[in-house]
Amino acid sequence: MKILIADDHALFRDGLSMHLEQIAPEAVISQAGNFSQAVKLLDDDNRFDLILLDLDMPDMNWEEGISKIKHKAPQARLAVISASDDLRCVRKALAEGISGYIPKRADTKVLRSALKLILDGGTYLPPSVLSQANAGLFGEQPGETKSRNKTLTPRQTEVLGFVAEGMSNKQIAYEMGVSEATVKLHINALLRAVGATNRTQAVIIAQKTGLI
Repeated sequence: MKILIADDHALFRDGLSMHLEQIAPEAVISQAGNFSQAVKLLDDDNRFDLILLDLDMPDMNWEEGISKIKHKAPQARLAVISASDDLRCVRKALAEGISGYIPKRADTKVLRSALKLILDGGTYLPPSVLSQANAGLFGEQPGETKSRNKTLTPRQTEVLGFVAEGMSNKQIAYEMGVSEATVKLHINALLRAVGATNRTQAVIIAQKTGLI
């Protein structure tokens, strides 16, 4: 597994590296101190499995930055790190299909749990964001109107419940007694059913429309 950490604070990068080395000892971890360095690393070798991107680097417009990183490493899972939990930023980042949004102020236990979940194929959002989504502060999500009168199949409802618990595809496959490939098919069908573009958005839509 290859991981890229792009953050302009060396101490924070080193801290993330230490956590990742403990969670995934086999991982090869690269660091970039700014957005330009991250792009150069991806130009040299884009075969990363996970990219952790700081949204607050001074040489990056974060919306364009996410798009550019995803274009250069389309197969990589992308999680963002930010000192801000502004809901507008979170919502826009989710629309880009990120695999997690990790606040820099998260304590060590939460940070490790978030990293482990993302490494296992799940999607992490801080509880404060999910609670505000439930309260309606996100505004209407794409597909929400369409999903209001949508009835899920029993299998889709089962998968949605596992996704809402933050389970990875591997964990869901174990619980359901099927292959990970089958789980991916179920999740793709679920996303289409609720009109979402990613797992986290599907959970938010489902919570707001009463599907879960």
